[in-house]
Amino acid sequence: MNDMIKELNATGLSCDSLAVKPGVIFAALPGTVADGRNYISQAKENGAVAVLSLPGTDTEGLPLIADENPRLRYAHMAREFYPKQPRTLVAMTGTNGKSSTVEFLRQLWTHAGYQAACFGTLGVMSPKGYEAMTHTTPDAVALHETLHNLAEQGVTHVAMEASSHGLVQYRLDGVDVTASGFSNLTQDHFDYHANESEYFEAKARLFSELTPSDAPVVITVDGTHGKELAKQAQSRGQEVTRIGWTGDNIRIDEIIPRAASQDLTLIIDGKRHELTLPLAGEFQSLNAVAALALALQTGVSLKAGLEGLQKLTGVSGRLERAGQTKDGAPVFVDFAHTEDGLDKLLRSVRPHTMGRIVVVFGCGGDRDPDKRSKMGAVAAKLADSVIVTDDNPRTENARDIRLQVMKGCPGAKNVEGREAAIALGISELGPQDCLVIAGKGHETGQIIGTKTIPFSDVAVAQRLLRELSE
Repeated sequence: MNDMIKELNATGLSCDSLAVKPGVIFAALPGTVADGRNYISQAKENGAVAVLSLPGTDTEGLPLIADENPRLRYAHMAREFYPKQPRTLVAMTGTNGKSSTVEFLRQLWTHAGYQAACFGTLGVMSPKGYEAMTHTTPDAVALHETLHNLAEQGVTHVAMEASSHGLVQYRLDGVDVTASGFSNLTQDHFDYHANESEYFEAKARLFSELTPSDAPVVITVDGTHGKELAKQAQSRGQEVTRIGWTGDNIRIDEIIPRAASQDLTLIIDGKRHELTLPLAGEFQSLNAVAALALALQTGVSLKAGLEGLQKLTGVSGRLERAGQTKDGAPVFVDFAHTEDGLDKLLRSVRPHTMGRIVVVFGCGGDRDPDKRSKMGAVAAKLADSVIVTDDNPRTENARDIRLQVMKGCPGAKNVEGREAAIALGISELGPQDCLVIAGKGHETGQIIGTKTIPFSDVAVAQRLLRELSE
């Protein structure tokens, strides 16, 4: 492939015709929303030297790099342009918990003395600081460029999120995965995947095709999908670390919730270890344990790993404490946007709450509508007061989405406008209550129609709290 790039005198690769400059190869990739072959003219005008696409594609005179699977070829070509990668690269998949796990793993590696980084939904976090990203698993060129740049900076250990979209679209191909992890699988992205089985197969591809057959893998085995994945991985010869409440290698034996922390008892390879995790929420314990297991498999000693767990700091938008009322009632912001995520979130704050739990949430537009009433039912079951509002309605009617959610929680309050809903939630709080604002977490914009307007749950909650205390 190097010879072909040299022959074309190519200087880069892109699947965005607007980003094509003279010397760049344009990848005209067929997609679910847009077909890159419709933009070949634009790419040619911008100076493309060749087109990567399906056999038989009309390239308007440009050389054609033909492939039956152009997305896979695109990923491997991206590696040719950005060949360097850190020596240790962990990929983490699952419906919930990916962002927290990779960030916790980065912190554990850093505590153990490694030059470490992580990237995904929350952007890139490295020794140089923070950098934003647009996708959980970025486009193959952006991904390989990120890995190349981190290696150039001297980073040796990287943890990255692997979304089902990214796995199906071959964005991670060409990455030298040295270890991988799995958190859970619950209903999400059924607007993209036909069913749960297809969704599971997308996640499983990380282990069956991208992780070497003798590499270590860490799998939470509390659910049926985790058990099945562990069985498949073991049959391939992969070194499986089973974790969770039912884990054989690292088992959570007991959790005692405190005001803003948890006392954990872990059974690690048969030995008992007690520690304090400075984070609230049971699901954070599972994420921390997954990070510990991956750290142990990638060079961190047990002593350093357990020390690091007790120094973890929370992740933006993941049970993030935005502030509290003048009476001391806390306000939390969380990214939970699935039935399972909301269930885990509300169950996690219950042991830390003496009074009532008030929840504000909505569901995104142009996404799986089947989960809306299910999330409403979870909220009605586990919260004491439910306020249904707008999430990212996108091109759907926001009122229609709210009404679909409320089929699962008919007694909830229906509030148009997310800020108004947050204000109502804060006004309901008594001294021992807590407010949970779910769905958007770290996001700093709200997508209405095709536009993104500035909106941060944390910033809005903090402003409202300040105004009430004045």
